[in-house]
Amino acid sequence: MRKVVLLKTVLLLLSVAFLMTGQGLSGRRAPSFALPDSTLRPFDILDYRGRWLLLEFMKTDCPHCKLVAQTLERLKPKLGAKAVILAVVVPPDNTATVSKYIAETKATTPILFDSGQTAMWYFNATPAHPSFDAPHLFAINPQGNIVRDWTQAGLEAPGFAAELEALIAGGGKK
Repeated sequence: MRKVVLLKTVLLLLSVAFLMTGQGLSGRRAPSFALPDSTLRPFDILDYRGRWLLLEFMKTDCPHCKLVAQTLERLKPKLGAKAVILAVVVPPDNTATVSKYIAETKATTPILFDSGQTAMWYFNATPAHPSFDAPHLFAINPQGNIVRDWTQAGLEAPGFAAELEALIAGGGKK
């Protein structure tokens, strides 16, 4: 009986850890997209093939998203030309909320507008589960595959920045 309880406890803890890191969305080809920023400049995922792409799904009124954005801004110089960071918002965010967010945070990361379809592809959304969590970061390797993704808990973990740097430096090997 104790072995069964212990096994159930271990499985439950592993399941919670799995959900907290967001690993259920990685290990597949990154869905393609071409999305505009607030100046209508298009950003196409294929333009980043051959480089790491860090794709952040965020909301401009989310305090956790602001913290993640600040962390990513600090990482930009360390990542250099190896990686590009793009942020994606969905309605109700609009040009006014994004402009306000950029003015408040001094963000330099391009913020792209999605009507929802790209987010649905990335989050494997279905009619039964139509939502996504923000902040959420996808690490897409130079070959165009999602090799890692982080939910809020993983993005706010003390070792996140070092983990991301090691992932990119190691070519995607954990």
